[in-house]
Amino acid sequence: MSTMIDSARYPHLARIDTPAQLRDFDEAHLPAIADELRAYLIESVGRSGGHFGAGLGVIELTVALHYLYDTPDDRIVWDVGHQTYPHKILTGRRDRIHTVKQKDGVAPFPKREESEFDTFGVGHSSTSISAALGMAIANARAGNDRRVVAVIGDGAMTAGMAYEALNHAGGMDPEPDVLVVLNDNRMSISENVGGMTRMLGKLTGSRTLNALREGGKKLLGDKNNPTAKFVRRWEEHWKGMFVPSTLFEEMGFHYTGPIDGHDVKALVAALKTLKTLKGPQLLHIITTKGKGYERAEGDQIGYHAVSPFDPTQGVTSKPGAKKPTYTDVFGDWLCDMAAADDTLMAITPAMREGSGLVRFSKEYPERYFDVAIAEQHAVTLAAGMACEGAKPVVAIYSTFLQRGYDQLVHDVAIQDLDVLFAIDRGGVVGPDGATHAGNLDFSYLRCVPNMVVMAPADENECRQMLSTGFRHAGPAAVRYPRGSGPGVAIRPDLDALPIGKAEVRQHGSRVALLAFGALVPAAEAVGRELGVTVVNMRFVKPLDHALLLELARSHEGFVTLEDNVRMGGAGSAVSELLQAEGVVLPILQLGLPDAFQHHASREDLLAEAGLDAEGIRKAVLQRWPDLAGTVPHAQQSATG
Repeated sequence: MSTMIDSARYPHLARIDTPAQLRDFDEAHLPAIADELRAYLIESVGRSGGHFGAGLGVIELTVALHYLYDTPDDRIVWDVGHQTYPHKILTGRRDRIHTVKQKDGVAPFPKREESEFDTFGVGHSSTSISAALGMAIANARAGNDRRVVAVIGDGAMTAGMAYEALNHAGGMDPEPDVLVVLNDNRMSISENVGGMTRMLGKLTGSRTLNALREGGKKLLGDKNNPTAKFVRRWEEHWKGMFVPSTLFEEMGFHYTGPIDGHDVKALVAALKTLKTLKGPQLLHIITTKGKGYERAEGDQIGYHAVSPFDPTQGVTSKPGAKKPTYTDVFGDWLCDMAAADDTLMAITPAMREGSGLVRFSKEYPERYFDVAIAEQHAVTLAAGMACEGAKPVVAIYSTFLQRGYDQLVHDVAIQDLDVLFAIDRGGVVGPDGATHAGNLDFSYLRCVPNMVVMAPADENECRQMLSTGFRHAGPAAVRYPRGSGPGVAIRPDLDALPIGKAEVRQHGSRVALLAFGALVPAAEAVGRELGVTVVNMRFVKPLDHALLLELARSHEGFVTLEDNVRMGGAGSAVSELLQAEGVVLPILQLGLPDAFQHHASREDLLAEAGLDAEGIRKAVLQRWPDLAGTVPHAQQSATG
């Protein structure tokens, strides 16, 4: 699975299997090593696809950190993970980096079980400072002097958790030895928004200011004399006019920068100094996402993550009509419903492109709110809007809603507020691995009182469910998968479905397949073959109580199907209902395993969990083997 690097094209990089070998080179070779690393990253991601622009932006920083710090003994904690391909190339995974995101290939994010150099597993953002501080405290307690560095982007700095960690670190006594590198490129995935981003943009005059500061220190001597104290106070106010250091200094961090993050010599010089200093340090570097690949610099959103492409040609779109994705269905519905109802407001936590809000943001800018990487705030902002009669729609990935769960419970559900959650990437997501999987949402949503939880079987039903949730007076969630559906034509109307009513797709005998959301097509295929009843359940909560009791009287058993963990999921809800009614009936619950799935394609992971048509058929026949012998004629139907 590995591929040998071309030592003629990459004479330095071919000799670097570990950071220890990088440190064998003279410092003068670092610019050439950075150039080779950038070229190799462009070549390998062109071949495999994957996250692209972020890695190109931290080439020099990655080289400098591994050159100066004794990794893996010293700890580098990366934020997010999009930016760690160069780190992986330098830490023993160079010849396998082209397998990134593939089944049994290199993980797309830092993963502790993959390498001792991956100090902390991460998929989303804003965790690095907390983790690094925890490491620094534990190391100090154990009496070792290893260094700890957190690398965080300015996009990740828009999340509250980063400030909680800064506040704790800066106020500790004794002071922890930790370095935070703020990689400031004005981008996360979408453009960064908010006051923090504007403040980080105030860079004018910083070199002059630093020279004044250092000169003043020499001139004034003792920092405790009254004149020096006055000048230091004046300096902090003066500095705030020029650079974003005031905030960090006030929080207890010694601020250095900003410096050019693509000047490897300047980076090494700054880091050499910082290594000798005690206490909390913050180094502010300025970088360009996509640096060194002109097309990526010019289209930083488009080149955030790419499919395989020819670097000489750039990313090209494939001709031919494509099926709309569920994300497209949501984006179109949002604009149509906004035209019909002027109380609609749309909220996203920094995922405009991923959640399908680009068109809405242009057509309804005054009703569009990108709150940056702040999922907790996004949910409570929606709650506040709902209090005053607005109809907020929160567009969010399933895995990222986990961060706003407390707010969903306390601020929305307890108050029974009218908020619609449009939950993208529900269920198995695939190549990004466990950090991005939406495998838990049926379980964590259905236990919340007042919630309506829906899962569409196809594109048109997704549109209907969004209208249903929007028109429902109270909290509602529509949970849909990544990618496209079965290809059902989408009607332009904004009609709602009756809440809590399922749809019988096929009347059969003996066993009823109760399928939720994305697994309905596979259930239909098995149902046709075995002549059993197939139900598109539509609602995880409330369940279709009457239909389930009716089916229980006329069938020998139920099979529940969901791309959610079996623990506490939709199948559990069906079991609970029957138990409460005193109905004893065999139930086969098929769902995702009680384990975090690795990275592979969505299709591979569903098959592995036995949730493709073949796996479902096998499981049903294992429980009811005689179904294979007699296959009665099944009636196609759509009642409910």
